[in-house]
Amino acid sequence: MKQWRKVLIAGMAASMALILGACGGGSGNSSTGANKVTVSMYMPGDQTKNYKEVITAANKQLQKKYPNIQLDMKFIGWGDYGQKYSVMVTSGDSYDLAFVQQYPTNAQKGAYADMTDYLKNGVAKKAYEAVDPAYWKGLTIKNKIYAFPVNANVFAQNALAFNPTFIKKYNLDVSKVHSYADATELLATIKKNEPNVAPFGIGKDFKLSDKALEYPLTNNFPLVVDSSGKDTKIHNIYDLPETQKNLAVLHEWYEKGYLPKDAATSTTGYDYAEDTWFMRQETVGPFDYGNTALKNASGGKDIQYQPITDPYKSEAQSQVALWAISKSSKHKKEAMQVLNALNTDPKLLNTIVWGIQGKQWKFTDEKKGKIETLKDYKPGYFMGAWMMGNNAILYTQNTVTDAMIKTRDDSIKAAKESAMLGFNPDTTSIKTELSNIANVYSKYGPLLDTGTADPIPTIKKMDAELKTAGIDKVISNVQKQYDEFLAKK
Repeated sequence: MKQWRKVLIAGMAASMALILGACGGGSGNSSTGANKVTVSMYMPGDQTKNYKEVITAANKQLQKKYPNIQLDMKFIGWGDYGQKYSVMVTSGDSYDLAFVQQYPTNAQKGAYADMTDYLKNGVAKKAYEAVDPAYWKGLTIKNKIYAFPVNANVFAQNALAFNPTFIKKYNLDVSKVHSYADATELLATIKKNEPNVAPFGIGKDFKLSDKALEYPLTNNFPLVVDSSGKDTKIHNIYDLPETQKNLAVLHEWYEKGYLPKDAATSTTGYDYAEDTWFMRQETVGPFDYGNTALKNASGGKDIQYQPITDPYKSEAQSQVALWAISKSSKHKKEAMQVLNALNTDPKLLNTIVWGIQGKQWKFTDEKKGKIETLKDYKPGYFMGAWMMGNNAILYTQNTVTDAMIKTRDDSIKAAKESAMLGFNPDTTSIKTELSNIANVYSKYGPLLDTGTADPIPTIKKMDAELKTAGIDKVISNVQKQYDEFLAKK
């Protein structure tokens, strides 16, 4: 589901200490050294403190296969990346690689180089074949592919996660929570006994999750389809009975003080390691190995979680972490070679992700790719695997058992594909309406999703404004395209 994108990115960037990290930069391409081509790679986050040592080791490994390439990572802070990336794309900057935002829109605008031949018949064929086919379905636009995905959580579920401090303190049973409503009594206990703790720690970017829905136009717009395919109609999510039922629960929670009073405008973060929260919403996928990623992010807390959405290989998940090449890049082939290496060379990828062997980590069983982290493995000294390369070739901590890896692989095989996987509608003829709808939705969406507003009267007011904004035209347009898409499957 496309509402997962922000949550997934925020939650995983904070939580994948098992395989993760953080990633400011300049612009341009250059050649360096004798016959070396420098490939620029723009990414969100802060430059790691050991970057020079890591990139030196990474380039040494990269040049074993591609001796003419020098990789140069350009870091841009998360708060600035969206704006700077937009300028790079709209100005036609000749960057080589960049971490993608708004993939369908920018691809349809012609901002990215066509990767199709490189992937299927060229220098990145090996990397292409190592990626779950669901990704390629989700990224294909008019039979062309314009970005390379990070092979990781091809499916994910939104879940309610619980702080073990309070589970233990009040002997709480979270195993029966399968919906928002199921958590009501638990939140009541926390509200009664812990006045300084947020029973449900959420803020303005929180998105309500129904069981099986996807956003065909991203979650900046309130239009959804049923992932199961049983219902093929485009709906306004707020007109659906399940959504209205969940909104009523959240509004009741808000009135009882289970949610922050300023949730609709709040940017307050709830640190995993601190006891300022009891319940939070997380996105969890197979490469998180159960709650291992959450435990790592919290410094060892045994955070428990209960899924509230169904597992689908979805359009949203296929576009969570992508790398694209500028259409103006002077080094397209070399950029594709870098992507190929990041997705097929374990030593290269693991050096970038985990850091320096002997400083940040060491092998416990090299043959099995088992490692343990050392005292210098700490924030600022490793990068995010979720955004770097093929997670299937990452070393795993020795706390990740063979059984956990088997569960990961089996669950990926068993997950169904969303009915909407591969649907990327053309929005050229409805740009004005979409802009108007986004403005209306940004006004009402946070009020509804955080339980701040009484749902039914607020939805009626919002729907009237959406109608004026042109939502009927948009639904009709997207529905026609979706019907055509389904007919071709």
